[in-house]
Amino acid sequence: MTTEEIMAGAELYLMNTYARQPLALMRGTGCRVYDPEGSEYIDFVSGVAVDVLGHCSGEVTEAIIAQAARLVHVSNLYHTEPQVQLAKILVEYSFADKVFFCNSGAEANETAIKLTRQYATQTHGADRYEIIAMENSFHGRTMAAITATGQARFHTGIGPLLPGIVHIPFNDVAAAKNAVTENTAGILLEPIQGEGGVVIAERKFLHEIRDLCDRSGSLLIFDEVQTGIGRTGHFFAYEHDGVIPDIMTLAKGLGGGVPVGACLAIEKVARAFSPGMHGCTLGGNPLVCSAARAVLNKLLEDGLLDRCREIGQYFEKKLYGLKERFGCIQEVRGRGLLLGLALSIEGTHIVDICRKQGVLINCTSGRVLRFMPPLTISQNDIDRLIEVLAGAFQKA
Repeated sequence: MTTEEIMAGAELYLMNTYARQPLALMRGTGCRVYDPEGSEYIDFVSGVAVDVLGHCSGEVTEAIIAQAARLVHVSNLYHTEPQVQLAKILVEYSFADKVFFCNSGAEANETAIKLTRQYATQTHGADRYEIIAMENSFHGRTMAAITATGQARFHTGIGPLLPGIVHIPFNDVAAAKNAVTENTAGILLEPIQGEGGVVIAERKFLHEIRDLCDRSGSLLIFDEVQTGIGRTGHFFAYEHDGVIPDIMTLAKGLGGGVPVGACLAIEKVARAFSPGMHGCTLGGNPLVCSAARAVLNKLLEDGLLDRCREIGQYFEKKLYGLKERFGCIQEVRGRGLLLGLALSIEGTHIVDICRKQGVLINCTSGRVLRFMPPLTISQNDIDRLIEVLAGAFQKA
């Protein structure tokens, strides 16, 4: 099919839920993707921070093929080796003691909210149910996750929302202290608000929130769906500031392109779940766990975390160079290979110009250009992006 035929088919058969670019992608390799006509694009979106090893990574592809020929799915009524092996890696390299597998970040956050309330009810009583979340946050599209999302534009037309979730300004210690009550079960936040414009949680704020949770008996929940799996230069973003949560959610980069999510928790919290309280038919099946295991092994063994920090610093320096040249750039944000440019102008036009020049980027929150390339991105590719961006800003 041609690009036009694919786009026409999407218009005819698919629900209108995405503001898609006028582009169809047919294949990919490394940091490159190609349309049906063979045009090449450097990918600085990587499936929205998913393809951490690039497209069609050899290790992941081989793991998928081998497992698909052996066993794809049997449900969680039975034990499977790939699931246990993946959980072991996540536990050994994190604060957590136990893992629950699901299909997506939204499901992982649903699990975290449900687990938090279950633990609070068992530990403190039925009145301990409230979740404090952050303004400008994004946690997914299911009902609990969308309620926790602190952006009103995502709530239009789907009310009433889930009761018992309140929002406070991000990085506001005083607001957090005022919000904690005898009803507070947990505090949910992203170490970096990706969809909210690549806004970093301040170190002081994180430490104050940890202290608030400790003093009140509430749980601290980190949504690392976008920041986890090496994206910021550490395996998990919580490592930057030394603030350890009680629960953490993962997805996106975990599977390197296959749909898998996870909710990790410390032992005393994980014990709040017993058989029948929660589940996921497809969650953590042998196929996705084999792919995710290959992703983590590659990430941990090949020095990619060190490389992400180094190439991220190079990228950030180049973005600051652009800021010095163009007054429409207000701020450079982010860590590692989750970076953003906050603009004084609309960003969608810049995205369009870059696409026409063979570079794919993303705009979030209207005026923030977001860059989340594969962790294997090269300096040459970054230099090409900077060149294209400079031309785009000159036009703008």
